[in-house]
Amino acid sequence: MKQTPQERKITEIITPVVEEQGFAIVQVKLSGKETGYTLQIMAEDPNTGRLGIDDCTKLSHSISDILDVEDPINGQYNLEISSPGIDRPLINDADYLRFKGFECKVELAIPSEIGQRRFRGFIVGCDDGIVTLDTDQGSVEFDVGNVSKAKLILNDKLIEATKNGPPKLAEA
Repeated sequence: MKQTPQERKITEIITPVVEEQGFAIVQVKLSGKETGYTLQIMAEDPNTGRLGIDDCTKLSHSISDILDVEDPINGQYNLEISSPGIDRPLINDADYLRFKGFECKVELAIPSEIGQRRFRGFIVGCDDGIVTLDTDQGSVEFDVGNVSKAKLILNDKLIEATKNGPPKLAEA
């Protein structure tokens, strides 16, 4: 998924602080206008796929401190720290590989070759940034960089598979 230049800058600033505490950034999203922004940061423990309330509090304080120093946002903002949850967003190649075989919804920024922007299907794989989904209309391929929004679909299979943390990376 594409980040704005400002989201990339914020990600660069906060990544060392987040990783120093043993967490990984899943997504950084800035929305709103200069009269009031919302900065949403999704993070997780890479071993468990979880982020508890105490972890959110700890990350919030350390991220606030570094953002106050670096000041990458012009204007006021609210900082929100959260876990990606079970029906997490799919952001990069590793996410599609980790959740191979699971059902997801995808929205593309630019329509596919068949003129469609929205898909629902099962993740077949991801090779060199090209994701393959098995949909009701057949097999569909798209570039990860063309994804505007993608997330897993909450179902019994996903709940069972994530009881003890996220699935390990599958083979491409």
